[in-house]
Amino acid sequence: MVPARVVRVTRENWRTYRDVRLAALLDTPRAFANTYAVSAAYPDSSWLARLTSMTTWLALDADRPVGTVSIWHSADQPDDEIYLIGMWVSASARGRGVGDLLVSTALAAASEDGYGRVHLEVAQENRPAQRLYERHGFTRTGTTWDNPLYGGICEIGYAVSVDPACPASVPSGTVGA
Repeated sequence: MVPARVVRVTRENWRTYRDVRLAALLDTPRAFANTYAVSAAYPDSSWLARLTSMTTWLALDADRPVGTVSIWHSADQPDDEIYLIGMWVSASARGRGVGDLLVSTALAAASEDGYGRVHLEVAQENRPAQRLYERHGFTRTGTTWDNPLYGGICEIGYAVSVDPACPASVPSGTVGA
């Protein structure tokens, strides 16, 4: 049983998302293509703009936020592809299925939104995250790039196909918004 539920980030809870994102950048700074210092300086308007440029969810354990994930379509991507980005689960909730719940939620939403392929990039050093994504069908694409932050971490590309005609179900306990 997954002890968490997932809610979409909205104008009502964006500050919670901001706080979770900043906590993620402090907890695992090498996992993201941004820094705490840069993100902490964003004005409220930048955080609110994210609500229109990507779809983001929070994982909650009771009322305590314990994770986040987003899907985002880049202007240079094919129309039927999207990125899974900003995946993070707090150390206190790792190993309890929260990551699986967040990934399932993102994949189901991508499918429901008509996307046929979901891409992501993960640090080569982050084997637990790679195993999480592989459990959900992601495979390596063969692409890599060096993240210039934190000493040039090698990022590995992964992708999975989803069927827009048959959206995946999300495990029970998940709440959309």
